[in-house]
Amino acid sequence: MSTKPTIRTVLGSLLTAGMLAGTPMAALADGQAPFARDKGWAPPVGDEPYGRFLIDRLEYAAGDDEDSVNWEFQGWYGGDYNRVMVKGEGEDTVSGGSGGEIEKLDLLYSRLISAFWSIQGGVGYQLEYGPGPDHDRGFAVIGLQGLAPYWFEIDTNLRVSDEGDTSMDFEAEYDVQLGQRVVFQPRLATSYAFDKVEEFGVGQGINNVKLGVRLRYEIKREFAPYIGVSWNRKLGDTADMAEAEGEDTSDFRVLAGVRMWF
Repeated sequence: MSTKPTIRTVLGSLLTAGMLAGTPMAALADGQAPFARDKGWAPPVGDEPYGRFLIDRLEYAAGDDEDSVNWEFQGWYGGDYNRVMVKGEGEDTVSGGSGGEIEKLDLLYSRLISAFWSIQGGVGYQLEYGPGPDHDRGFAVIGLQGLAPYWFEIDTNLRVSDEGDTSMDFEAEYDVQLGQRVVFQPRLATSYAFDKVEEFGVGQGINNVKLGVRLRYEIKREFAPYIGVSWNRKLGDTADMAEAEGEDTSDFRVLAGVRMWF
């Protein structure tokens, strides 16, 4: 085995240590050492505010009985540590029925607490509309969002409604890079209710499980059409309440949509 990389690494470390040792503390006060200035390096980037708006899902979902347009977005503005975020998710029935739902619309403050995790808190809103009376409610929200080991993207929240009922939601997704532009993404979502809320068709316990897979092609990093499938299964008391109303407890759909960000 060659020793050249090791020698090069040691010499590089000694050179860097020597330059740092000879650097006055005043020169490092602005984060820019003299040797970096001599080389014309750009100064370190501070915690400058910037923003991004991601439409993670904008898709047409074709099912056996109904077709819908589903959407999910996430936008934020701020620095690396402190941000203001808005998140939204919902669907609108466009064929085979009418109505829809804003499943969540959250306005949150986000604080980075470790390299890959942020704690978030704020307020949320939910609306169900359709042929019958509309129902809506507000929430206090606290949650965690970040990257779990092996790069699973996790988003989970605890919600307390303005009526005092409490629930939790959990979502995980994973990007499998199949090529330079092709990404395969499995997704899992579920929710748990600590209280029964009849007007929203929510029973106590685990409400549902949603599974989906999507295959997207990144024409640009900012714009990627995709195809996929999804399966939603209501569980427990929530499934019993749906059956009593004559509704299906499972739903399979074929998807086509686009993911884009600005």
